[in-house]
Amino acid sequence: MFATAADPVDTGLVASLARSGGNVTGLSSQTTDLASKRIELLREVVPGLRQLAFLSQPDNPYVVFDMRQAEAAARALGLETASLEIRRAEDIGPAFEGLKGRAEALYILPDPLLFTHRLRINTLALGARLPTMHLFREYVEASGLVSYGPNWVVQWRRAADYVDKLLRGAKPADIPVEQPTKFDLIINLTTAKALGLEIPPALLARADEVIE
Repeated sequence: MFATAADPVDTGLVASLARSGGNVTGLSSQTTDLASKRIELLREVVPGLRQLAFLSQPDNPYVVFDMRQAEAAARALGLETASLEIRRAEDIGPAFEGLKGRAEALYILPDPLLFTHRLRINTLALGARLPTMHLFREYVEASGLVSYGPNWVVQWRRAADYVDKLLRGAKPADIPVEQPTKFDLIINLTTAKALGLEIPPALLARADEVIE
């Protein structure tokens, strides 16, 4: 059983969301489907956005898949893109050095290495005056600007229901893969002020949480 598969159909985990067709089922986070939404949110915060950089760990196959979707979404919106690859913690500093003049905002792809070093990444982004977009609220708690993604507390609670069904004898192939039902928009207003950005009131009104 999986609880946070990014896109279980396109990555081959299941045949379809309605019927897995195999011995696995669970919950999809559908994070790749949200790439366009995240970039649109960034454009609301940075109206004249033209250059967007992506920070990723390219050895993670899910990140590579997510990256393709995000880059395609950015190009569809007419943005120039740049890619920064982080394989080790030691790569973070040099990556930001190579980014100068190539980006006006930074999109962080989810990965355990980047999550571990989220505070350092966001500190460097602040120093470079780069607004950041994230999937997880923990990045925004660590001085990131905005996150948009599934509510993970709800996701894990629903995963427990799946475990209960399977333990009671249900066959994975008979249980549809569920998609998220609640998404959270988190904004760090302190970070916005440090970057000299004024968050549109309409966007603040839509936020599920504003960190000050």
